Amino acid sequence: MPINITMPALSPTMEEGNLAKWLVKEGDKVSPGDVIAEIETDKATMEVEAVDEGTVAKLVVPA
Repeated sequence: MPINITMPALSPTMEEGNLAKWLVKEGDKVSPGDVIAEIETDKATMEVEAVDEGTVAKLVVPA
């Protein structure tokens, strides 16, 4: 069953952010804790980790 990946809030006041870079590509296998993307706000850059294991089916949002 597909799992959508959503941008996490980096702080309680965060209203928007940018996907800086995908660190995976379609077809890659991921496990919990694998870093899959980098997101940026006006104050910080954070890594996004996989929360479940599976295969990246499609990258819908370009970086």
